[in-house]
Amino acid sequence: MRITPVINQLKERCPDFKGRVAGGLDWDPVKGSSLLELPAAYVIPTGDGADDPEQQNVITQMVRDAIDVCVVLKNHDERGQQVADQVHLVRASLWRALVGFEPDADYGELLYDGGSLLLIDRDRVVYRFRFYADFQLGNLSLGAGSNPETWKERVLLGLPALDGVDTAYDFIDPLVDHNVAQSGPDGRVEFKTREDLPQ
Repeated sequence: MRITPVINQLKERCPDFKGRVAGGLDWDPVKGSSLLELPAAYVIPTGDGADDPEQQNVITQMVRDAIDVCVVLKNHDERGQQVADQVHLVRASLWRALVGFEPDADYGELLYDGGSLLLIDRDRVVYRFRFYADFQLGNLSLGAGSNPETWKERVLLGLPALDGVDTAYDFIDPLVDHNVAQSGPDGRVEFKTREDLPQ
């Protein structure tokens, strides 16, 4: 998922950070870059996972994108005792801002997945809160103007339109030709029909 809508939501809905919310692709380069004044938050995409397709005739998969909101707080003691209550309050603030928020039109709502301590030293504490949202890869109905999301959809959209159905009938009985076969179908087409489909 795009992290920019999540960053904007946190800037608007989490006043504790006073707009000090940024993003990155991984925590390691973020922690080494110029740090924001504390408290601050960094939104980092952490990966995705996909379910197996549920249908045989179309390929659609539910994909789960996960993000971490890494909250950096000022540490007042080596054990982090004083900042522990602040972590609890920040978590509640993040829930109010993100749980149920839809980061993109194609995604479902963000849900909370858990949190864990990422780093503690004399100066700061970094606590990671994980959120995720699901979306569907692949379209169940393809039509003119559809944008393919998979290779199979691209192939199907390239097929000519179905303009009709031709049917050939070979009866089992009583029109079976016993000179050709003892029972039908005997391989002879008794009659054909054509059904034109409206475009």
